[in-house]
Amino acid sequence: MAFQWSEAQAQGWYQQHGWACGFNYLPQTAVNWTEMWQRETFDPETIDRELGWAEEYGYNALRTNLPFIIWEEDRDGLLARIDHFLAIADRHHIQVMLTLMDDCGFSGDEPFSGPQKPPRPGVHNSQAAASPGRAIVMSPAEWPRVEAYVRDVLGHFKDDTRIAIWDLYNEPGNRGVNLTATESMEVDVALEDYALKLMIATFDWARAVGPSQPLTVGAWHVDHHLYDPLAHPVDAAALELSDIISYHNYNTAARQLEMLDMLAQRKRPVLCTEWLARHADCHFSEQLPLFSAFETGCYQWGLVQGKTQTWIPWTCFNTGQADPQALWFHDVLTPEGKAWNAQEMRLVKQLTAFRQQRHGGK
Repeated sequence: MAFQWSEAQAQGWYQQHGWACGFNYLPQTAVNWTEMWQRETFDPETIDRELGWAEEYGYNALRTNLPFIIWEEDRDGLLARIDHFLAIADRHHIQVMLTLMDDCGFSGDEPFSGPQKPPRPGVHNSQAAASPGRAIVMSPAEWPRVEAYVRDVLGHFKDDTRIAIWDLYNEPGNRGVNLTATESMEVDVALEDYALKLMIATFDWARAVGPSQPLTVGAWHVDHHLYDPLAHPVDAAALELSDIISYHNYNTAARQLEMLDMLAQRKRPVLCTEWLARHADCHFSEQLPLFSAFETGCYQWGLVQGKTQTWIPWTCFNTGQADPQALWFHDVLTPEGKAWNAQEMRLVKQLTAFRQQRHGGK
């Protein structure tokens, strides 16, 4: 049975991999990760083209999610497509973070294979599909299926140097649908309780496999107010169990600085695995230099404008404005590979080149 990495092991990993300047990735042709990874809609040509653009603009890392439902239905095919994807990313000198599970089922549907629903007009990430899905998360009797998935995928790629790190579970307990206030409270409490237990179990399963890459789960309940990550059970457990610290923060530079200072005290490498919300005053010009100064790897949400429609603001920012889409919320490139904001992409290239030079090519 493997154990949590020591601080020295974690810092050694960072010295080997260097500063990550990356993005959360789905190709423009995929409305969710089911569509990205299933056999009928896997699109390596688009992936190759888009990761080529990312390399040209200076990016060196990405984070992407895997769908449990496709593993159950087409295990060998999914593993082959993961290998193909890793080969493409490696060719473009982009290190990969793979996420095994995800509670962000914003579509409101349980995951399903086959043709996915089209994006709802004007709605941010409208067909996001969870993995494995709320029904399984809230049914512990079904967790052996999840355990088999975790052990199999990790076991297959546990020594693959093209994978930099494993994110075991994205936003455990995120209910991901629109409910009434009463329903929301009841579902939040129940789902978070199950998700916390499943996350802890997943760390145990993963450590039993013993991958050569580190494990993480991001603290994700950061908001616009004073935040103590140890006050939330899911975040506290994620930070205590992770080999490499990770978190999500779509807030202002002042709140980002607060988080960077707080998490640096844990003496482990830190990754902000989700950020960038221009309507929420979360911008490249202020925050990318902060991440670099604090030696914190960062993965903005989105690369290319596509079927996820994540350039459209969250609903809370999409009302009462003449044209809320005139300012992109997430994403940085048009479907043709042009920068939405050339200054942002110059900053990416300048900082990654500076860090590469400073760290001897890393």
